[in-house]
Amino acid sequence: MKKITLQKIANSLGVSRTTVWKVFSGQEGVSAELRNRIINKAQELNYIFPVNFDTSPVMEASPAVSVSLEEPAANIAVAVCRPETSIFWMTIIHQIAKELSQQGVNLVYTYLPSTVNSNYTLPASLTNGSTHGIIIMNVYDTQLLRLLAATPVPKVFLDTSTLVPPAELNGDLILTENRTGISAITEHLIQKGRKSFAFIGDINYAHSNYERFEGFQNTLLRHGLSFNPKLSLTGAIGIDTYKEEIGAFLDSLPHLPEAFICANDYVACILMQLLLKRGIRIPEDIALSGFDANTENPLAENLTTVQVFNQNIGFRLALQILYRIKYPDVPHEIIYITSKVIFRRSTGDFENTPSETW
Repeated sequence: MKKITLQKIANSLGVSRTTVWKVFSGQEGVSAELRNRIINKAQELNYIFPVNFDTSPVMEASPAVSVSLEEPAANIAVAVCRPETSIFWMTIIHQIAKELSQQGVNLVYTYLPSTVNSNYTLPASLTNGSTHGIIIMNVYDTQLLRLLAATPVPKVFLDTSTLVPPAELNGDLILTENRTGISAITEHLIQKGRKSFAFIGDINYAHSNYERFEGFQNTLLRHGLSFNPKLSLTGAIGIDTYKEEIGAFLDSLPHLPEAFICANDYVACILMQLLLKRGIRIPEDIALSGFDANTENPLAENLTTVQVFNQNIGFRLALQILYRIKYPDVPHEIIYITSKVIFRRSTGDFENTPSETW
């Protein structure tokens, strides 16, 4: 007779292998109703239970609403693309490692490619049962996101592609608060008298980019200002050709707007460099802003931006994956972490910026 595995029981009930494992290893975090269903299915499939395992039904207890970290999972993977490209990602990863270490959890780095083809398979460490939870960061390839979503392991995503919406992730999603900050910057510039605006950033690359674009566009609509798509660059931009593509875009414009709202500081600094090279004064001729509070480019010192609290994000990712492992059947969550607008010289605000000129 073919051996009945935990995965087969899980598949037959549409639950994760981790949930079945919790029941048979005596772990908490599985409701009485689901525990009874798993045991009944295992008996139906002639599964061989662990020695001294109690198969008697249990009554449903009041649902737990707080997370206890007394018995965390043994191995949690951070699956990440190109973490070395920015201090931004490494700061978050460091905080995740710090928090999980305090809980006695093993953190395993799993490096993923930026793009994959239809023949790609996930690393065995994410699918062979040795990993109890996955934190997924800086992954925006559609095929790769769908492969990760299909794994039965508990998961928490930091952002996602616009083409893979939260409902399809089969996991929790953590985002910075994107719309409010961009809306506040756009509102501020409108109050200063700017009337023509444009947005630069691939809005289909990341869900966060799209939300920033929504905050920008909705603010214009509230003030009766029209959005001219011909002045904006919102389509795909090559990872290694940002400067060339943005430069070509500027050269193609019939005229320049009075303000550029950028999806992030990386884009904003490239744009700032290109505008200054063309003899355009910032902010006298054109105001511009970014997002993320990047500290890696000297131009960012003068850039109005939205500060993202990386340490808080890392802490929340670590906390959420432990919660998701403990309570795999609680409905998935979308969690927003507050960000903060910092006004600087690039929008005509000089109090919080260095005194030197461009």
